[in-house]
Amino acid sequence: MTDPAQLAELAKGRLRAKRAELERARQGRIQAHQAFLIAEVLEHVDYLDEALARVSQEVAERMRPCEAELARLDTIPGVNRRVAEGLLAEIGTDMSRFASARQLASWAGMCPGNNESGGKRKSGQTRHGSPWLRQTLIEAGHAAARCKQGYLAAQYHRLAARRGKKKAVVAVGHPLLVVAYHLLTRQEEYRELGGNYFDERDKQAVTRRLVQRLEKLGYDVSLQPAAIAA
Repeated sequence: MTDPAQLAELAKGRLRAKRAELERARQGRIQAHQAFLIAEVLEHVDYLDEALARVSQEVAERMRPCEAELARLDTIPGVNRRVAEGLLAEIGTDMSRFASARQLASWAGMCPGNNESGGKRKSGQTRHGSPWLRQTLIEAGHAAARCKQGYLAAQYHRLAARRGKKKAVVAVGHPLLVVAYHLLTRQEEYRELGGNYFDERDKQAVTRRLVQRLEKLGYDVSLQPAAIAA
């Protein structure tokens, strides 16, 4: 098929809105050697798709005894079936090997290092752990950060404001791993704490900080608890 209009009709997703531009971009001539190279690339893509399907089927067969654990991990925001498979492949299903979630995070290299000077604790880099587990947790962290609401998304936004987006995504991998540990240990599904968890936990600190900000803007602040509706 070489007709520009027919090729433009093959567009999918968002590209369908740009069929006219695609048709104009296709105007021209393709030489024989260019057609040959395109066919070779497409054949290679088909081979990779088939190989990926075979590997995915093999992984699914080997993970069949872990369906219950996969289902629990899949309830965590940012974790899908493939990420859950990656987590179990790296840490296993038997959490009794780790004395605590903290020990698991330390073994995985997802705990920040100690950097203290003059009695003041500074941010430290994480130690080297499993690169595959780290990459899996970072992928899950990116997905969790895109959630509109939730504890993990709130954690990401709190950290991103102070430390930047890249470090925040890595940092979110730590609570993700801790959550996975508890779900596998307790054999239960994820329970959402809510996007306002940190505000509720640090209610007094948040109140004090906001009052100070208003006072710096020149306001005289007086707080009074709201009346509870009957």
